[in-house]
Amino acid sequence: MSPADRTFSRTDQVVPVLEQHRFDTAPLVAWLNTHIEGFAGPIEIAQFQGGMSNPTFLLTDANQRRYVLRKKPPGELLPSAHAVDREHRITSALGPTPVPVVRTLALCEDTSIVGTEFFLMDHANGRVFHDPSLPESTPEERSAVYASMIETLAALHQVEFEKIGLNDYGRIGGYMGRQVARWSKQYEASKTDDLPEMDKLMVWLPENMPDDSETTIVHGDFRLENLVIAPDSADVIAVLDWELSTLGHPLSDLAYNCLPYHWPEESFGDMRGLDPTTPGIPSEEDYVAAYCRHAGRGEIENWTFYLVLSLFRLAAIIQGVYYRGLQGNASSPEALLRRDLTRQLSIRAWHLVQQG
Repeated sequence: MSPADRTFSRTDQVVPVLEQHRFDTAPLVAWLNTHIEGFAGPIEIAQFQGGMSNPTFLLTDANQRRYVLRKKPPGELLPSAHAVDREHRITSALGPTPVPVVRTLALCEDTSIVGTEFFLMDHANGRVFHDPSLPESTPEERSAVYASMIETLAALHQVEFEKIGLNDYGRIGGYMGRQVARWSKQYEASKTDDLPEMDKLMVWLPENMPDDSETTIVHGDFRLENLVIAPDSADVIAVLDWELSTLGHPLSDLAYNCLPYHWPEESFGDMRGLDPTTPGIPSEEDYVAAYCRHAGRGEIENWTFYLVLSLFRLAAIIQGVYYRGLQGNASSPEALLRRDLTRQLSIRAWHLVQQG
């Protein structure tokens, strides 16, 4: 089954390590022997196929204990990207909170071990859904998965970040302004084609910024594919991929999570939108209302702005993925298939602007 045909996978579903991500495992085994209690070498190593950013590997030791290793990609990287140390920090800090995360084990900043910084965590046994329409689920399971997903997002935004040592994890207020500036800069640094809609969005967004003072922990890439669902229930048991997390505006996270309702129809295969008429899938209005109930907030104003910002930001991220694919150091060979997606996302965002 090709990656484009998958609707869900297990968290033990891996492929052989890609050529561009191979490294000598002997120094890693020596490091694990020193730093991980109960570890027993040698190891078997394979690579998770999902994800386009930080390469992630499944390690199995001689006792059949499983670990997950997440590292920076090789090669020249864009500024501030691939911060695995930040992923390790926030996942560790959230461990005692109601937000489900995988237990972290160690951070290694010694680049001589596997060639880049990395961190190690437990393996979460569950399911990862790749199609937000959940075509192989019953209507009841679809409804339950979406209910668990939005409850998890609301729980994250209610964590008091000062109490878990994350008061310096980002800046208070001004998040959306910084996002526009950051991703405009990143887009320009990885630009390969002339996209007029991206240029228009870089002008429109700063001119239409709503109040930017509210601050919570934000995941930055909160979507169904970054959640591990229990093998025998619809509960979220782990939120993955915290690379883009920081302190920021919670509605930017919510809007990003709602992007499948607005996904470009012409986009291909494994980057799917959502058919909201699928039985059991909530409407966008009902989904946002559920978030507001769990988060204890009232009606949301300027919803279009948050959606447009999320589309623009994702377009810039996808452009960076494609750019790394051209350089040959992306974490997946599928990166080169992303060439047209930045254009499609930017056109969709500008269409929302014009709709008002």
